[in-house]
Amino acid sequence: MDYIEVKIACHEDFREILQAELAEAGFSSFADTPKGFEAYAEPADFEKPVFDDVITRYHKAASIKYELGKVPRRNWNKEWESNYEPILVSDRCAVRATFHEPMPQYEHEIVITPKMSFGTGHHQTTRLMLRHQLNLSHQGKRVLDVGCGTGILAIMASKLGASEVKACDIDEWAVENSRENFELNNCQNIEVRPGTLREAGFEGSYDIILANINKNVLLEEISYYIQFLKEEGTLLLSGFYEADVDDLLAEAGKYQLKQQALSSEKNWASLVLMR
Repeated sequence: MDYIEVKIACHEDFREILQAELAEAGFSSFADTPKGFEAYAEPADFEKPVFDDVITRYHKAASIKYELGKVPRRNWNKEWESNYEPILVSDRCAVRATFHEPMPQYEHEIVITPKMSFGTGHHQTTRLMLRHQLNLSHQGKRVLDVGCGTGILAIMASKLGASEVKACDIDEWAVENSRENFELNNCQNIEVRPGTLREAGFEGSYDIILANINKNVLLEEISYYIQFLKEEGTLLLSGFYEADVDDLLAEAGKYQLKQQALSSEKNWASLVLMR
């Protein structure tokens, strides 16, 4: 059976966010190209109206050019492996795949097989979140990772000494992938569930909440995150641009969340807020 294929040329800064958005249109496999990426979907999963909406919303900002068609099945793992290199975060954490040599010289080593889920450490927002985590005490803390993707942030929390980590994602593929990555990293104190935070059914309060999603979702859900955040707890946010920081701080201020740190990379930003 053929796959639905789209070849997209776009600004580099939009590459991963477009991939995350197109996952909602049924695309489950991605391969980066010099000018953008290629994405593939099973015909039965492809949602043309959702695809059209994503292209329309990002067309101007990302300077999108695309070709939509069909192709025979291919070996997606080889496509991904040919484009994936290990990364370093703050010279303390190495993120690599199973086919890379171990990197024990670093304080923390995370092994990720993304299988096209969002969050390999290559995108600026993921690196920003990891850097903030490295500067934040997780020892003995309860941590919640909302929209976990590959599970990389939950894994980081576990390796930094969190006593318990909960995670959720609306994408079943991401939930399956994160479970595999938790096992790869011998993280036995992480539980992941499918669905939004509202649907996952987690209980209790958390010392640290991680949310690397996008501006609109964050603005809608900060009021819900606060219900799970302990007094003097910390909320780490990313997935938005520097230009969006004021809007997010304004929303956070409604719930007495105070800015503790702000960092950015190539126009992407990340906030650390404390209750």
